[in-house]
Formats: sequence, C-alpha cells, structure tokens
Amino acid sequence: MKELGLFFGEIDPIALKLGPIAVHWYGVIIGMAVLLALYLSIREGERRGIHEDNFYDFLIVALPVAIICARIYYVVFEWNYYASNPAEIIRIWDGGIAIYGGLIGAVLTLIIFCRVKKLSPWLFMDVMAPTVIMAQGIGRWGNFVNQEAHGVQTTRAFLERLCLPDFIINQMKIDGIYYQPTFLYESIWDILGFGILMWFRHKNHLFKRGEVVLSYVIWYSFGRFFIEGMRTDSLMLGPLRVSQWLSVFLFFFGIGLILYRRYWHPNNPWYLEGNVDYENFT
Repeated sequence: MKELGLFFGEIDPIALKLGPIAVHWYGVIIGMAVLLALYLSIREGERRGIHEDNFYDFLIVALPVAIICARIYYVVFEWNYYASNPAEIIRIWDGGIAIYGGLIGAVLTLIIFCRVKKLSPWLFMDVMAPTVIMAQGIGRWGNFVNQEAHGVQTTRAFLERLCLPDFIINQMKIDGIYYQPTFLYESIWDILGFGILMWFRHKNHLFKRGEVVLSYVIWYSFGRFFIEGMRTDSLMLGPLRVSQWLSVFLFFFGIGLILYRRYWHPNNPWYLEGNVDYENFT
C-alpha cells in the first residue's frame, strides 16, 4: 500500500489512479493549499468590506495564469534541458514550477482585476498576502513528495540530529544519497511568516494599506535568499542563483516602497479601515 511509504520508505508521487488518469500528490497538496488560502482570504475580506465573490472571480482568472507563468519561468531558466526535451514542457504534473514566476503572473492579473472591479489592489493583496505565504509553505511538501528542491548532499546522521521523523529522512534519500531538506526549511519559514502576519495585521495603526503585502515580500525574500543558497537544482547567475538575485531586489524594493509611501503619501488609509476610497490608492 502506498500509505506505508509515508512511514517506511520512499513515497509514491502518485496518490491514486482513476483508470488512465494518475492523480499526483503534488497537485493534491497544492490544491488543498489554494483552497485553504481562499477560505481564509474570504473570511478576512468580509471584515475589510470585500465581497467573497471577488475572491472566487479572481481565483478563476489568476490561478491558471499563475500556473502558466510559474511554468514558463521555470522552463526559461532550464531551457538547456527543455530545448532537447520539448515534449516535457507541458508535464507540469511532474513538478517544475517557479514560485516567483507564479507570483509575477498573479500580481499582474490582480492589478488588472482590481481596476475592473474598482477595488484597491493594495488592500486586496494585503488580505491575501498571509494566506499566500501559508499556501507556499504547504506547497513545498509537494516538492518533498517529488524529491525535488532539496539541498546539498548530507548524511543520515545529520538528518537524525535535526530530530526529523523517519518518513522525511527516508524521502531525502535519493539514488542512495541523503540531501538537505531545504523544502522543509522554506516551509517552516513560510508558515512562521504566515503566523506573524496574521498576528500583527490586526494591530491598530501598525500597517498602512499595502504594508502587509510588502512585509510579506520582505519576509519571504529574506528567507528565500539563504535557503536558495543551499539548493543544488536552481540556475546560477554569476556568484548567486537567479532566485537569490531576485530575492535581494525584492527585499530592498519592499523596504524602500514602504518608506516612500509613508513619507510621500502619509494620508494613505490604515489597513484596518478596509475598502474605502478605492479610487484614491497609491
């Protein structure tokens, strides 16, 4: 039985088969993360004056765009491989999507969506930001099942010293070699960020509109920079990996934008004021 793999050996990436259709754990885990993020966003949106239908409409549009952009981003930076294996470009169920690509696609979609719906994109992103980083943390377990996004070679003794359960240690053994569970490091960092943002965003006069999502950008980029440096499966650009360069940019961009908006737009509403003056956002 596949369930026994959770405890005694390598986990089968296929959760179940429905005739010729194989349902992969990767997709199941990401789907569960998205649904939980949607539920929590709707609850918070109601408190901030955003009707739940807006979240359903946005998800219908943004999810496929984000997945396509995440795949395009990954394929572009792994083009040497996919140029020789073009048939595998569409095999997204085998893994191989880039979070940053998905976020770029989702943000561009959100800006257009909010313009059409006459919502503040900053507020909309503030509502969703904690749930997005939570979904990212959960989604990393899809990488775990696929035995990807891991770090450098290590030993079983090292993994045992981390007090990891056997099913994680066993899954980190790939072709007879143990690897650093960087998926777990990022998952923990993301879930911790989710808890911090959820706790602090309801403090009076702490976050201006837009600062919750910018805090998410700062938090995620900071952790991703160091965790990415431990990985072995991402593209190098000079002395750093591509995602590390992007993390550095986003980290300072987030800090700079908060300072800029605080100084040049001091009258921006507080996050807790909700959906007011949607046409006057900066």
